[in-house]
Amino acid sequence: MRLSRYFLPILRENPKEAEIVSHRLMLRAGMIRQESAGIYAWLPLGLRVLNKINAIVREEQNRAGAIELLMPTMQSADLWRESGRYDAYGKEMLRIKDRHERDMLFGPTNEEMVTEIFRAYVRSYKDLPLNLYHIQWKFRDEVRPRFGVMRSREFLMKDAYSFDLDQAGAIHSYNKMFAAYLRTFARMGLKAIPMRADTGPIGGNLSHEFIILASTGESEVFCHKNFLEMDTPPADIDFDDRATMQGVFDTWTSRYAATSEMHDAPAFEALPESEQVSARGIEVGHIFYFGTKYSEAMKAVVNGPDGKEATVQMGSYGIGPSRLVAALIEANHDDNGIIWPEAVAPFRVGLANLKVGDAATDAACASLYEKLEKAGVDVLYDDRDDRPGAKFATMDLIGLPHQVIVGPKSLAEGKVEMKNRRTGAREMLSVDEVLNKLGA
Repeated sequence: MRLSRYFLPILRENPKEAEIVSHRLMLRAGMIRQESAGIYAWLPLGLRVLNKINAIVREEQNRAGAIELLMPTMQSADLWRESGRYDAYGKEMLRIKDRHERDMLFGPTNEEMVTEIFRAYVRSYKDLPLNLYHIQWKFRDEVRPRFGVMRSREFLMKDAYSFDLDQAGAIHSYNKMFAAYLRTFARMGLKAIPMRADTGPIGGNLSHEFIILASTGESEVFCHKNFLEMDTPPADIDFDDRATMQGVFDTWTSRYAATSEMHDAPAFEALPESEQVSARGIEVGHIFYFGTKYSEAMKAVVNGPDGKEATVQMGSYGIGPSRLVAALIEANHDDNGIIWPEAVAPFRVGLANLKVGDAATDAACASLYEKLEKAGVDVLYDDRDDRPGAKFATMDLIGLPHQVIVGPKSLAEGKVEMKNRRTGAREMLSVDEVLNKLGA
């Protein structure tokens, strides 16, 4: 993509309304624009990151055996009355009436709707286990939306819902999502620590939040130091093997880890001081097992192997891709801007032409740009007639992993400069060496 043809509305000054780093940098880098309190338009650069995150989430959900569908944002209040949550949910639910005076709502979550879909089609235990997920916009009318997309009213959510014949099967489904979440966050360059959590309005008796450590995190967390060095489940792990999945769960829950709400100070202080980690954390995922809370109320049953009806066991599993964008920035930035992990960067390479109009630099940049694009490398080519300093500032602000800088002086020696955004390391390389390093 040529920057001269791209929509990238960079802000030079720090927005006054932005309280945390991610909100400030997302606004400055032209990723989002606030349209109302807690409601944001996703501009092209931000949307590219959001789509990269969604792709990783999808791949890991599919790998774990979940099946994608898409449910609507608008839901009938009647479904929520069946489960008993319509009146209990609170003011966070946006309640509306359609033109026929029917009670509707903008979905804050989808347990009721997916249960209704399940009961309409699944009749036999032979169709279990089943895990259905979608990636859809949600709305929760937060009393005080803040921190940009970290705590907004409208947000994108991946929510999955498992259905099993019995508790043992449901726990296996829970463990599969537990392992899938570890893999999902690791692929984004994040070390997410699972912590026992309160089930809140979702309900149930088993729940884990996945927390990343960040100095600007919204809550205090406590954990064993070993979590920072534990290995993520490999790509070829057998999600269907119950013992393997239980082993992953047991390993990752065998040491102390808790949010402030679930903190057991005496248990934490019993750890050797050198193994205690007390830090700020950001929730990036939350999983629940709640048994028959919804299936019983909504009569979601199957014919069991004994010929009798059995109420299915359920769980739900959420990841907020829009929130993850902010969390990734909180964990990956410096004074100059964002530092994207390669897997989620909007573009992998920023190509800067320092002297637009110079025949040699224009030709070198055009050749690099064409070859990178043909090799499938996402590249943003700064072909604007602007000062070098402004181009450097833009590249650092938007945080692309690699910067390739082409100027007449170095080019006269057959070299271009390549900078690693994360380390700051710079190399003078030939064009062919740059292409080899980038796999083009």
